[in-house]
Amino acid sequence: MSEEQLKGWNHLPDVPLKVSPIFMWPPQPVEWVKWFWNSWFLITEKLIVLGIAFASFYWLQPPLEESKTFAAGWISQMYARNLLLTLVIAGGLHLWFYTFSAQGKTLKYDPRPLMVKGKQFTLGGQIRDNMFWTLGTGVLIWTTYEAVLLWAIANGHISMITWAANPVWFVAIFFLIPIWESLYFYVIHRAIHYPFLYKHVHYLHHRNINVGPWSGMSQHPIEQMIFLGSVFVHIWIGAHPVHILFHLQYYFLTAISTHTGYQGLLVNDKNRLALGTFHHQMHHRYFECNYGSLEIPWDKWFGSFHDGTVSANVKMQERRKRIMNK
Repeated sequence: MSEEQLKGWNHLPDVPLKVSPIFMWPPQPVEWVKWFWNSWFLITEKLIVLGIAFASFYWLQPPLEESKTFAAGWISQMYARNLLLTLVIAGGLHLWFYTFSAQGKTLKYDPRPLMVKGKQFTLGGQIRDNMFWTLGTGVLIWTTYEAVLLWAIANGHISMITWAANPVWFVAIFFLIPIWESLYFYVIHRAIHYPFLYKHVHYLHHRNINVGPWSGMSQHPIEQMIFLGSVFVHIWIGAHPVHILFHLQYYFLTAISTHTGYQGLLVNDKNRLALGTFHHQMHHRYFECNYGSLEIPWDKWFGSFHDGTVSANVKMQERRKRIMNK
């Protein structure tokens, strides 16, 4: 077995995995531009969600004036939209990859199928269990947070950021949300891996050792509240309603897309859209590594980075033994 080959995987990307070049020394400006371009432009998850956010705001969002008072009408309209988005995206990806097996095992990380049965699952099967938590409590918490923050903007409790008044800050917020996500997710993810929180909360998500699209938001309601709570940063930095929509849609919908279990969507033998990351796929198999994302190398800085190589796997196993022997 060579340095670049780990056992038990159907598909391995190029390893060692690379973190954002922004934090490499010496500075590499050309690599910075490439990383930024590949993260955002042409066809990317971020750009697709940004388009969904603007479409939601202009065509599917009740007028802000209605949000001044809590009422079933405008809130239920948002709930229906969020439910539909989840069904279309998670359901569509599941149909493509698992029901129709449109690209077989090409670009699929884990060779094993999703679990049809299992006593550990709430409803006796992985897909039913994942759908229950995603559609049941997940969409409800997502919509609740949206409603609260839009009510706060409508009533002047959160500073309204507009294109006309501050176009630079208006645009910058969209680019800063994924960076904030990288810090926020790493911190809360490490926290919910502490034994008490893992046993009572995070264990539910880790029932998914082999993940599928419905796994991303299959979380305990407390974890869903913590995870989506990232959006409350806008209490301090301000927001336009479209920022709130993008922020929550980015967290919720990319949690779905990055848990497909595949590196990308293959159309006409070409990888048309990068999706699930091997970085996070390893977390679901090995648990105590890769808590964050690759935007900011928190895992590398705090010693929990698995770069996909055999040597990194050996180091991770040795670290686990040291922890267990304490």
